Amino acid sequence: MLSLILAESSIETIPNEMKDHPSVISHERKLGKDYSEILLDNSWHFAAMKGIKNEIKRGRPDLVHFSILEATTIPLYYENKIKIFIHTINDKVISIGENVHIPKSYHRFEGLFEKLFLEKKITVNDNELLSIKDQSFSELVNQINPSKVVGLSTTGKTSSFEKISTTLDDDSCVVIGGFQKGHFSDSIKNKFTDLFSVGETSLEAHVVIARMLYEYEKTIFM
Repeated sequence: MLSLILAESSIETIPNEMKDHPSVISHERKLGKDYSEILLDNSWHFAAMKGIKNEIKRGRPDLVHFSILEATTIPLYYENKIKIFIHTINDKVISIGENVHIPKSYHRFEGLFEKLFLEKKITVNDNELLSIKDQSFSELVNQINPSKVVGLSTTGKTSSFEKISTTLDDDSCVVIGGFQKGHFSDSIKNKFTDLFSVGETSLEAHVVIARMLYEYEKTIFM
């Protein structure tokens, strides 16, 4: 089946290096949780994030929320013709199982993924819905072993969603950045078979996912 990877995604719990910052301590008290159980979010932790590595790619779990909502509420997912992975900025991989209903409310999504980071898996009636493990992007691609790895970025070769969709088969892997600014790291790009751009204007990840998967659906359902 088609694989979708949201790469270098902006979702993680608050790192140890930020635990003593006043904004983090204040947020801990507000939520009644330890910093290590709270998602890093620049809406709350902007001041604490100043100067951290890959700052512009971090602290936007809402982007991940939008993106996986798009990918899990379409016929392609309902009919089990796509496998979805979230590769995080600090080399963890979240696998999304079959028939997972991602909460539409961000507050519930946040709670679910904080629980996932803490417990490493979410199961219902012995069905594993979500799991997380330490894994690099390269290791994930090797595990999937796709026929091709297609990245989408403004730095790629100009094409269109429709044209790209015709090059994909059910062993292909599509990679979209799960961050708000910047470009893929070299370690990510080195695994691409092809790198395409769908326009000079940078689109948010959830928009790219919606349009790309719709065009791919047309090639297999219509």
